[in-house]
Amino acid sequence: MSAIQGRRVLIVEDERKLAAVLRDYLVADGAEVDVLHHGDDALVALRQSQPDLVLLDLMLPGTDGLGICRDLRSYSTVPVIMVTARVEEIDRLLGLELGADDYICKPFSPREVLARVRALLRRAHVWQEVPGAAPAVASGPLQVDEERFEARWHGQPLELTPVEFRLLKALLERPGRVLSRARLLEQIYLDHRVVSDRTVDSHVKNLRRKFEDARPGSDPIRSIYGVGYKWEPPGA
Repeated sequence: MSAIQGRRVLIVEDERKLAAVLRDYLVADGAEVDVLHHGDDALVALRQSQPDLVLLDLMLPGTDGLGICRDLRSYSTVPVIMVTARVEEIDRLLGLELGADDYICKPFSPREVLARVRALLRRAHVWQEVPGAAPAVASGPLQVDEERFEARWHGQPLELTPVEFRLLKALLERPGRVLSRARLLEQIYLDHRVVSDRTVDSHVKNLRRKFEDARPGSDPIRSIYGVGYKWEPPGA
């Protein structure tokens, strides 16, 4: 069965013809699809009922895609794919810093979008599909439950996106060892897309902020200048 079968996808796109094409491709693959064309409508709809994935255009009437993503990440970890015609690196990083899990630039093939949706939904639910996966892993004050896609730091929940969860897992699997940005990119983007090393820095920044929110003054991720990052909780 396709990873998309029976999943609810929300498309927020003001180009109606493009939204209709994307909807048709997703429905043909088994998804349940809702379409909105205005940013303010998306803010309300997402607060009322969350889908399994959001395809979110950046340039929208009313609240733009970045504002929607910022609001959504204040209460949800639902996977988000940003869709935009703006290709500048600063926009790409800003979208990721606000919690987008993927980023695709116009013009694109609807088949490429479908492949990205499949891959993200598959990765977002991989902990439910791996037989014999360890239900929980602990490293000092961090507890990670892969089956439930949950992580706690000093007992406080970390609301992680799928990308952040994979990043944390990659660091946790090799405590004390430095992982290069290139190596971490391989772990968090399994389709080996070409993105800047600065993308890793953005995800690490987000992850650190969530550790700080859960336990002020704590930072278990150590930066090694010019090399990468390693998992090293305080006192380790």
